[in-house]
Amino acid sequence: MTIKIFKIAFVVFAFASVNAVSQGFTIKELLEKEQFAKEYIKKFKDDAVKEMYLHHIPASIVLAQAIFESNSGRSELAINANNHFGIKCKKEWGGDSYLKDDEEQGECFRKYTNVIESYSDHSLFLMSRERYAFLFDISLADYKAWCFGLKEAGYATDPNYAYRLIAIIEKHNLFELDKHESIDKPEFVVKSEEKSPELAIREVYRFNHTKFIITKPNDSYFKIASQFNIELEKLLEYNDIKRGEKIVFGQKLFLEPKRERAKEPFHIVQKGETLSTVAQIHGVKLTALCKNNHLKPSDTLKNGDILYLRGKKPTEMPIELPEIATTAQESTNNF
Repeated sequence: MTIKIFKIAFVVFAFASVNAVSQGFTIKELLEKEQFAKEYIKKFKDDAVKEMYLHHIPASIVLAQAIFESNSGRSELAINANNHFGIKCKKEWGGDSYLKDDEEQGECFRKYTNVIESYSDHSLFLMSRERYAFLFDISLADYKAWCFGLKEAGYATDPNYAYRLIAIIEKHNLFELDKHESIDKPEFVVKSEEKSPELAIREVYRFNHTKFIITKPNDSYFKIASQFNIELEKLLEYNDIKRGEKIVFGQKLFLEPKRERAKEPFHIVQKGETLSTVAQIHGVKLTALCKNNHLKPSDTLKNGDILYLRGKKPTEMPIELPEIATTAQESTNNF
């Protein structure tokens, strides 16, 4: 076992060193590239930890993929479309798009309002495709297994993709983020210039064209409703919450009505998920989710169930779903 780990570490080190030289980078370019990566990590590490908490994807994986796919936020897609993961539209995409030459001329890529929306969509993209489902059984601390798992699932055709991610993670010690001391109760940074806690402004996120916040310690629904000048009944209605339900620290709470349709077409149910939690994850109304899937809000979900998010589920389920089936064509690029 020790020899195997040593071999992997040696291969990663050798790959990172040789690869940099083989790509023809000068010393100056390599130093600049490293500096850009450090600045990127400093800017987005808290958002990666947030995604780890909300969607159970290691922060190291999120950042390594973003750095690699977006060239530390400097790629054409990142600059013009806020797309930091190179995710293509696919025919089911319901958001804005950006055309760019890739394997074919004028390919369609997803376009986002901001970078954080790209991070959230990346998490949901992995969660909503059956071929990535096995990844969520891997420990958050086992970044190497995640890297090799992503390659195995067909995330990229580059035979060295796993080693590229591992090299980025180990070069910048990103695995330390996976050990976030408050992963069970994360401290999400409030990006505000106000110094007084009483005056501090919450960070408001947006997903699926809907504003939401992440609850903090000592929050209450009444406190949040008052802060955002929303009627308490409306706030509870927006989030499909019944009176008397306790607020949970770190939960996603929408500040306006959710949408009837999600951006992704399907959701693969993970262990412990309910219709309510799935509705919150995708920013869709619980009533619409139930209607699409011929279910009642009280119905229990099973691990591996497929929920339709953008249209009615057929009464007779096909053996294979055409939109999320793993095909040779879908595996020819990052996505």
